[in-house]
Amino acid sequence: MTSFHEQRDVVLAVTGASGAAIGLAVLDLLCGLGMRVHLVVSQSGKRTLLHEVGADAHDRMLPKAYRSYDNGDIGATIASGSFPVAGMIVAPCSMKSLAAISTGLSTSLVARAADVQLKERRRLVLMTREAPLHLGHLRNMTSVTEMGAIVMPPVPAFYNRPQSVQEIVDHLARRAVDLLGLPVAPLASAWPGEADFDQPKTEIGSAPKSTA
Repeated sequence: MTSFHEQRDVVLAVTGASGAAIGLAVLDLLCGLGMRVHLVVSQSGKRTLLHEVGADAHDRMLPKAYRSYDNGDIGATIASGSFPVAGMIVAPCSMKSLAAISTGLSTSLVARAADVQLKERRRLVLMTREAPLHLGHLRNMTSVTEMGAIVMPPVPAFYNRPQSVQEIVDHLARRAVDLLGLPVAPLASAWPGEADFDQPKTEIGSAPKSTA
C-alpha cells in the first residue's frame, strides 16, 4: 500500500471567486514538486480566470495538470475515496462551493472530491474568498473546520514586504501548499522574529518616532 508520504497525487480545484491567479500559482508549485495534479475548474472558475488572468489562462493550465476533469463528472476517479491522494486545495474557493462542501451537497465534482477528503481524513485546504462576510458564510466556515478542513482566506502577508501583486500571489500559494503537509521543506518564507528582522525606519502611515 502506498503511504501518505509516498503519495504524489493532489487534487486542485479552481472555483468562481476572485483570486484565480492563486490557483495557477498553486498548480505551478505542485508541478515543480513533482506532484501529479488532478485539476477541476468550475464554469465560474473559467470565467474568473478569463477576466483576471487572461483569455488563455485555462488553456495554459491544462497541459500542466496530470489529468483534468469536467466539474460535472461525478464519476471521476477523484470522486471516490478508494483513489488515494495526498490532499486537495480549492484555490480560490467561492461561497457557493464552500456552502456545498459544508453541507455535503456533492452535486459537482469539486464538492464531491472535497467531501471525499473529509470522509477519508485527508488534508483539505479551502482558500475562501469573499468580503464582507455574512453569518451564513461564517457558519459554513465553522462547519467545514469542525469536519476537518483548513480554511485559509487569501489574506496577504506584508511582513515580507512584497514588491508586486505576483509576489503576494506566490506567497499565498506557497502557504496553501505548505498546509497540505507534503514531505518537502516549507515553501513560504517564515517570520524570522523581530530580533532578526530589518525594521523600516518609519512605519507606513505614521510619522517618524522622536529620539528626544
